[in-house]
Amino acid sequence: MKFVRNLFAVIGLLSVLALGYGYLRVSSALADFDPEFPRVYAEFAQRLLESGDPGVALMWSVPVEEGLTAEDVVESMKSLAVAHNFLFVGESPFYKQIEAITGEDYRYVNFLSFCDARVGRMMLEYRNEYSGFMPCRIALVEDEKGNLKLYSLNLDLMIYGGTDLPPDLKESAIRVRDTIRAIMEGGAAGEF
Repeated sequence: MKFVRNLFAVIGLLSVLALGYGYLRVSSALADFDPEFPRVYAEFAQRLLESGDPGVALMWSVPVEEGLTAEDVVESMKSLAVAHNFLFVGESPFYKQIEAITGEDYRYVNFLSFCDARVGRMMLEYRNEYSGFMPCRIALVEDEKGNLKLYSLNLDLMIYGGTDLPPDLKESAIRVRDTIRAIMEGGAAGEF
């Protein structure tokens, strides 16, 4: 009996030491993380649990007001980009590619790209991997019922999801995030 009690005491001590070591390792690794990272990951986790799909959890989506055409939304977003000193750098009408390949009509799906070249340069000077976020893309997608919706990558994970960005880059990245959201929301309402 004494042996079993001592064995449990040793197992308990080893467990406490392992937990303490794990806590120290995690807290030291997270010390340089952005203070907002717990909120951002909690929001991501909540969206993931609700949808069961990481693609849904990673994206922003804004429904387009009824009565607006795809052309209305595209023109609105281009105009809003100019108003926010953003470059409209390209468009890829995916539905046309599908139609060319299959010979069949396809619902409207268009990828529009926007950029602030100065911020893009800052991102590349910070990390080459940030090129994967550039240029900022907004997808205009018609669902099976004919409703339009805008989608874009949630940039909060890039801004707050890891070690704290340098202050000038963080400020610029927040401005880009806010501009993309403004273009999406304004485009969905047909603003100019």
